[in-house]
Amino acid sequence: MASGSLDSVLSKKTTFMGLKVWVVICLSVVIFICVFLCLLSMWVMCQKKSRRRDRYPHSQIPNVPKDIRVDSVGGAYNSSGGMNDELSGNKGSGKMLFKLGLSKSGDADNASQSSSVYERGHSGEEGTSGSVWKQSSSSRGVMASPFIGLPETSHLGWGHWFTLRDLEQATRRFSSENVVGEGGYGVVYKGTLVNGTVVAVKKLLNNLGQAEKEFRVEVEAIGHVRHKNLVRLLGYCIEGTHRMLVYEYVDNGNLEQWLHGDTRECGSLTWEARMKVLLGIAKALSYLHEAIEPKVVHRDIKSSNILIDHDFNGKLSDFGLAKLLDSGESHINTRVMGTFGYVAPEYANTGMLNEKSDIYSFGVLLLEAVTGRDPVDYNRVSNEINLVEWLKMMVGNRRAEEVVDPNLDPKPSTHALKRALLVALRCVDPDSEKRPKMSQVVRMLDADFPYREERRNRRSRTASMDSETMSGSADIERPAA
Repeated sequence: MASGSLDSVLSKKTTFMGLKVWVVICLSVVIFICVFLCLLSMWVMCQKKSRRRDRYPHSQIPNVPKDIRVDSVGGAYNSSGGMNDELSGNKGSGKMLFKLGLSKSGDADNASQSSSVYERGHSGEEGTSGSVWKQSSSSRGVMASPFIGLPETSHLGWGHWFTLRDLEQATRRFSSENVVGEGGYGVVYKGTLVNGTVVAVKKLLNNLGQAEKEFRVEVEAIGHVRHKNLVRLLGYCIEGTHRMLVYEYVDNGNLEQWLHGDTRECGSLTWEARMKVLLGIAKALSYLHEAIEPKVVHRDIKSSNILIDHDFNGKLSDFGLAKLLDSGESHINTRVMGTFGYVAPEYANTGMLNEKSDIYSFGVLLLEAVTGRDPVDYNRVSNEINLVEWLKMMVGNRRAEEVVDPNLDPKPSTHALKRALLVALRCVDPDSEKRPKMSQVVRMLDADFPYREERRNRRSRTASMDSETMSGSADIERPAA
């Protein structure tokens, strides 16, 4: 009887869509099981994401394409300078020689390659300077990777993920003896990794999110690019509130030190050395502006951000203020940042930024290298305070040869000086539309680079001798009249 009554109860129809009681019970159980499984799977996924976020915070790492490879490029290592960077100069360098790069083929400068998948069909410059193991010049074609000997598990995309412990060990727990530069951005330490690679560790100050912003900007701007005239970003460290960037170490000071600072005790940079440094920086900017997508506007071109290696190649550093500009954008509006004296007037007045602002700054940098003067010097008389305005006045009064740095010995040729001043004045044209592209600047400077000129002269002399020899042979073979 009980069984029959239970069957009758379960067989009764309910008000829910006219379904029987047993059907409703079964549906309820199925729904409950489904909900439970969904909640369980969501909990498991949240746990996995939480563990992954603790180990490697995705919100703080740029989205680097997986097919970007890590180049095997060695080099002497250094960090970018900051707003008041004071990297240690190489006191034993002595006076610069006039034979800079004579043993190198100019064609090597054109052997370029980028590891960025965003690269256009423009020729960049691959780094080819000596490695930390002091390889001879004949073996420089095969560069040792700075990552050899480091844990394989820490390779991430384009670079290397260092732990806080790695960098503490490299810098002897961030010893004050290892400090090579400091400024408003943080402190730069010299360090040695476990594999012997010398690096510069830029430890950003955690001041109200500025460190986080500069960290992301530098990683996004140059993390995926390679160029022989860009200071290479090797990797980074994200641990707790620590934000650190690890760069190649360049130990021959910066251009500001050579022109105005401590490194002048070792001697003055020759004209050839200055032009070699500036030509390298022009090539780096041409690459950033015209060869990759999105283009990179550095926004803080100045002499303290131009590092110099032992071959006197210029390397552009410190991308903390850089901005990325898509090909469809003519400019971006941003807060005016940079260093007084180098900032383009239209950017300072309107906040509209594009690559023309970098070109103006490069023009000021070129004038600084030619004259040995600071862009703004309040210790001078009123009409000489601003370097650009004073230079324009001197050129207008046909006194161009008087602007040369008095520490230069020997002085540049008149032709070389006028070419450099012409390029600089075009770059600092008040009308940004009239300024040349950096690729045009490279061609203008490269046309007068002394080693190429010497090779052209040698080729012309050889051709002349050959023609004279052929003429003499013809005279000998010509029968007597």
